[in-house]
Amino acid sequence: MPISSKQLVDFLNEVGKTLDRKIVLVAAGGTALNLYRVKASTIDVDFTGPAKDIELFQKAVKATQPGYKVHLWPNGQVFTQLLPDDYLRKSKRIRSLKNIDLRALAPADIVVTKTGRLDQRDMDDIEACIRKFKLTRNSIVKRGKQVEYVGNQDVFDYNLESVTARFFGKSAYKKKRKRSL
Repeated sequence: MPISSKQLVDFLNEVGKTLDRKIVLVAAGGTALNLYRVKASTIDVDFTGPAKDIELFQKAVKATQPGYKVHLWPNGQVFTQLLPDDYLRKSKRIRSLKNIDLRALAPADIVVTKTGRLDQRDMDDIEACIRKFKLTRNSIVKRGKQVEYVGNQDVFDYNLESVTARFFGKSAYKKKRKRSL
């Protein structure tokens, strides 16, 4: 069942009524693209944010039972990618709801988090994001080098190379990465 931005905001308003304090939610993936009005709808809901806020939101979602999948990750994790600590600062405030500061990942963060899985829907979303926000190869590669990938790093590097080659031509992407151990 596709979820429109209005349905998403209505759902968040309902959840916000059950929260006992203000939390920060950062939309990721198709949810972020939906809120940015790049996509008319999304098939599920994806959020990251401070761990304590995600934990509180998860409890509230269980009580609300929205009827569609809600994926939640703490502290800048999205699927198998771990964004740098500045993901929250780089995110864009969409609106303030009752007890929810609703944000969306920065466009480059959307692209690099979709790069890990990289199915056809992700490629379509990446293309739409690049076009809408006029992202450059450099901005995507630079951010991609800052992301930690849980799994086979070579897969992420290959996917990032594929994305930049597809949308910007042959790539000069190098495997020199800033790794934190």
